Amino acid sequence: MALAGCGTSDKEAADNTEGGASAEPVSIGITQIVEHPSLDAATEGFKAALKENGFENAKFDVQIAQGDMNTSMTIAQNFVGDKVDLIFANSTPSAQSALNATNEIPIVFTAVTDPVGAQLVPSMEEAGVNITGTSDTLPAAIPSTVKFIAENFDVTKVGLIYNAGEQNAEYQVEQVKEEMEGTGLEAVEAPVSTSAEVKQAAESLVGRADVIYVVKDNTVVSALESVVAVANDSDLPLFVGEGDSVKRGGFAGFGVDYYELGYQTGEMAVQILKSEKAISEVAPVYAAQELKLLINKNAAKEMDIELKPEWDDIAEYIE
Repeated sequence: MALAGCGTSDKEAADNTEGGASAEPVSIGITQIVEHPSLDAATEGFKAALKENGFENAKFDVQIAQGDMNTSMTIAQNFVGDKVDLIFANSTPSAQSALNATNEIPIVFTAVTDPVGAQLVPSMEEAGVNITGTSDTLPAAIPSTVKFIAENFDVTKVGLIYNAGEQNAEYQVEQVKEEMEGTGLEAVEAPVSTSAEVKQAAESLVGRADVIYVVKDNTVVSALESVVAVANDSDLPLFVGEGDSVKRGGFAGFGVDYYELGYQTGEMAVQILKSEKAISEVAPVYAAQELKLLINKNAAKEMDIELKPEWDDIAEYIE
């Protein structure tokens, strides 16, 4: 199993202590299911929040599961064995693995689409016994995307590439299909199990779909460039579930700022580490609030999409 780590060394911790930070640096295990810009930005935001709020000498042990759930479980179990002070779980699978591994060590999660459906917390208003965090779900994001497609494109079939084994992806795809009811749009599904299957899934939609919609799915987003290439070659408008995917070549998407979401999660961790109260009393679950539409002008050109003047009032353009 391939584990990628970058923990802070004992010497660095000692140097930080000499600089005036607390004598006992906290150890934080960071588990992330895959590497892609959105999750990476959330991790950086999390670290920044800790360092800017009294934990300058925190020791971070970052582990990437490379999309493998067995590896994700091993990472979580290793953190428990190492007796870390807190676990930061970046993604739904990472949070599930962490919670399966411990009911004692505090866990804060981020980039989780459906914390309740993933059985992480009892409700969006209530944290678990040892777990809380931030959700990247914007209630209006999927309805707004489906509405934008229906009202601005003369299409009927929307190709959906997603990992059928990832709870957050299944949840979003069901939302998409519900929102399509009564719009004249029809879902064409192309499920995958691994990132290696993403390109073939995208190619399978050529001739079957009029546009492609990639929701916030870690497996697919980690291989987004292969979808972008197919969309460009086939003039298929590519809609995505978050802003970083627009920057990477998607045509348009409503999303959140993952750095800010990670920072918010870091502030939760600060409250938990500084308090002796139960997690449920300190940091209830937080959901992202701000919704914005990003449109990639270069992607529009590659996919032969004509930009409409009326989009100027509702969208932020990037090159």
